[in-house]
Amino acid sequence: MFHVVQYQCLKLTQNIGSSVHRKLIFPRTLALAQLWKSWLSTLSLVGDQNIVLMGPPGAGKTTVGRIVGHKLGCRVIDVDDDVLETTWNMSVTEKLQDVGSRQFIEEEGKALLKFSASGSVISLSGSNPMHAASMQHVKKNGIVVYLDVPTRDIIDRLELMKVDRIVGQDSGISVREILQFRKQFYKKWFDIRVRCEGGLTAEAVADKVLDAVKRYQDSESETFISTRHIRSEMCEQKYFTEAVVESLASDGGLFVPEKGLPTFSAGEWQSLVEATYIERAQIILERCIHPADIPAFKLGEIVEIAYGENFTCSKIAPLRYLTGNQFLLELFHGPTASFKDLALQLMPHLFAYCIPKRCNYLVLVATSGDTGSAVLDGFSRLSDTDKQRIAVVTFFPEDGVSQIQKSQMIGCQRENGWSVGVKSDFDFCQTAIKEIFTNSDYSGFLTIEYGTALSAANSINWARLLPQVIYHASAYLDLVHQDIITFGSPIDVCIPTGNFGNILAALYAKRMGIPIRKCICASNENNVLTDFIRTGLYDLRGRRLMQTSSPAIDILKSSNLERHLHLIASGDGQLVTQLFSELEKQCHFQLQKDLLEKLQQDLVAGWCSEEDCLAAIHSVYSTTGYILDTHTAVAKVVADRLQDRTCPVIISSTAHYSKFAPAILRALRIAEIKQNPLSQLHLLSSYSPLPPVHRGLLETLKENEKQKHQICAADVNVMMAHIETVIQNQFMKVF
Repeated sequence: MFHVVQYQCLKLTQNIGSSVHRKLIFPRTLALAQLWKSWLSTLSLVGDQNIVLMGPPGAGKTTVGRIVGHKLGCRVIDVDDDVLETTWNMSVTEKLQDVGSRQFIEEEGKALLKFSASGSVISLSGSNPMHAASMQHVKKNGIVVYLDVPTRDIIDRLELMKVDRIVGQDSGISVREILQFRKQFYKKWFDIRVRCEGGLTAEAVADKVLDAVKRYQDSESETFISTRHIRSEMCEQKYFTEAVVESLASDGGLFVPEKGLPTFSAGEWQSLVEATYIERAQIILERCIHPADIPAFKLGEIVEIAYGENFTCSKIAPLRYLTGNQFLLELFHGPTASFKDLALQLMPHLFAYCIPKRCNYLVLVATSGDTGSAVLDGFSRLSDTDKQRIAVVTFFPEDGVSQIQKSQMIGCQRENGWSVGVKSDFDFCQTAIKEIFTNSDYSGFLTIEYGTALSAANSINWARLLPQVIYHASAYLDLVHQDIITFGSPIDVCIPTGNFGNILAALYAKRMGIPIRKCICASNENNVLTDFIRTGLYDLRGRRLMQTSSPAIDILKSSNLERHLHLIASGDGQLVTQLFSELEKQCHFQLQKDLLEKLQQDLVAGWCSEEDCLAAIHSVYSTTGYILDTHTAVAKVVADRLQDRTCPVIISSTAHYSKFAPAILRALRIAEIKQNPLSQLHLLSSYSPLPPVHRGLLETLKENEKQKHQICAADVNVMMAHIETVIQNQFMKVF
């Protein structure tokens, strides 16, 4: 009886997107969680469910199935031998020759519909997933495990088996083409993916299957805690869905995975060398997001939507050779021309899936420029239904962003998104947003009065930070794919950053197994991070935020630094709380010597003056014809100074130069600069630059000519009043 209850609870968990509902099934108490795990350990891994192995011919389903069945002591069923041939009284080969490919798939499906089993390991045929009704039948009482073997390995195996034709392969279609065609069906049905890298024995694959099934069944295993959690106190654990919706922990800390991020073996990374960006993204995210939070098939749909058609380059984040041993990671091919698109085309869809279906949400954003337009664009691409319950307000320093960035944000306003200029700097905007989030009286009033909750899309939100890990890993794999390095060879990365999120994502990629030697932190004249990484002293005393031509890194308070300090301090939330309390009250803190040494194992830092930034843009253009944006130029200068040239360095090109046209025109020593942003871009276009002027930006600026935006004082109360007005206009009041 308990097996049935366990299965029903698990299926309910899979079908409910909101972790609020999931907590009704799995109440969050330590005692119950421990009891639940104790029960699980005494039961069969399978129970009344089946483990269903799915994959292309040659994936090893039959062999692996037998090993898994032996380890579990349960029945093993091979669909080809035990179902199809028994039903037809003839071999699969004979049946295929008799009826042809199309009819074969239908006959195969009919046979599987009549079959039932429980507590077994079932190895499907390679073509079973092409019949929808039979797969729905199989999934009713089975966990479908996709043995995902790289196409090249499958082709090699089929050649050794002397198989030159498979089901569905018509004349003129290669084995590779049919294998690629079938992937859409495998992705539709699996619950768990097991990546089967080259060189793995069947025994090792079987162990990976069992580990994956254990993870799938233990929905309590992957929780999030605050960076300020004190170990001696009761832990406020959250699921992924809760961390995404709540954004900021109740104690003011940031959410991080309690057990850290998963690691990939060298073989697993190597198996992704030939994969597309979309494939890499889904596989990485599947390992970082428990399927009880977002099922694999849904996650796949979200990734396809985010990266399918919204980027002007099919490679999404291509790697371009610059000079010497330097490569540019072009992160500006999204709709708003900055690296923020890589996360913010994905994050809104994750957010919409995670929130309770009957609640309205207002997403608040503090932006130093690029985030604002990226958030507005990303959330405007939600379905009409989701846009009725999710709205966005971005607060930006009215005089602290470039004219084009401001015009772009205003042009990106849609029916569910607005931009508000604040008469202050970015640090005020970010601090104000945090203060609003931690004001329980205010948030409670909004919930009761308007049925509306607040959330965030800044990189304080885990769902915003996580997708950034993907492109750092992907860039390394591209270097391997282009035969510039062999897997395992080290690289350095140089990243312009002010809020520390982008470089933190690279540090996470390193923790997950990407061979990054050093992360080079590049600052402009607001070089608080440079000083901190060199000395361990984070000191804001006497510092004034300076406006530069690289405004996205004009930041003094680096919010994501908190996550990294929590990581190197081995999860010491009490220390993190102390450090950031000192920063808040005394405007500085000093890292102790042992932690500074750990920090410096992975990080080096430098900064770049305005003069050197513009000189670098001119120099690179003169020698290569390529135009760097002002942030990428900062990273280029710092990389030139700090890299030792013993390994390649990947420079994150975080924005398209079109967003900073006046500074670029000055750097290129073009005397006549018109005030109108569109005129500036047209002038740049006349020089036939590489890469071309960003078309999406041009279109958005044209829209801006018809739109206006609101401006508010640097006062938290004024901002809260503005938020309430937006809610009143967007959502219905609760009576």
